[in-house]
Amino acid sequence: MHYRLLTLLSLPLLLLSCGGTDSTRADSMATPEAQSTTEEDVVLEGDGEWTDLLAGGTLDAWHKYGEDAPGPAWKIDEDGVLYLDTTNKGEHGVEGGGDLVTDESYDDYELELEWKIGACGNSGLIYNIVESEDNSYPWQTGPEMQILDNSCHPDAKITTHRSGDLYDMITGEPENVKPAGEWNKIRLVVTDGYVEHWQNGEKVVSYTAEGEPWEAMIAESKFKDMPDFGKSTSGKIALQDHGDPVWFRNIRIRDLDAK
Repeated sequence: MHYRLLTLLSLPLLLLSCGGTDSTRADSMATPEAQSTTEEDVVLEGDGEWTDLLAGGTLDAWHKYGEDAPGPAWKIDEDGVLYLDTTNKGEHGVEGGGDLVTDESYDDYELELEWKIGACGNSGLIYNIVESEDNSYPWQTGPEMQILDNSCHPDAKITTHRSGDLYDMITGEPENVKPAGEWNKIRLVVTDGYVEHWQNGEKVVSYTAEGEPWEAMIAESKFKDMPDFGKSTSGKIALQDHGDPVWFRNIRIRDLDAK
């Protein structure tokens, strides 16, 4: 049996004209059947078991992008919270850090986690990554759900660079991120090329990551000159080292295409 969102019986592509840094409606690429906006409205079909991606208080399910093991600046404390130790900052990110990537690739899936960011900090959840020697960073292939302190980070001045947004492409609505130092809960649903960003119990972004509208959106974004960006509707998942303090906990994923 093929598992998917019950509300997504069909996913016709909608015509769209958009700009990379202009305010874009979060539902502009969603179908009318998929307009539930709170988690209470959503029922997911399937009995795929949840996998804890920090099982045993370890990073056994992760590695640094392009390498075999996690960077040592990514640590897990006694409460099972993953955090980036920013004691030694480098030119790009943290020395011993780097973007943390799952060992496994995922097709149709549901991901949940909680995060908090340091004051004026920046990070991100990058997904549908195709890891290869052709690209040096996860964001060269995978879209990003932005993680940001909207109150004072310079990126917050750009309407598609705020927390919960599809970075540089779609503005998340409503803007419901909590202040720096407080935990936020996010949920990512990917099924048959359709994607939903959920933040603190509300759907803030939904879109279809294929077809002419998607290609048009890429062409007007900062990713337009990256030939592999947004080509895959499945792949690995990354937590971004942007050089700022960030914490994650309760990271889990389940298959929505279980047999």
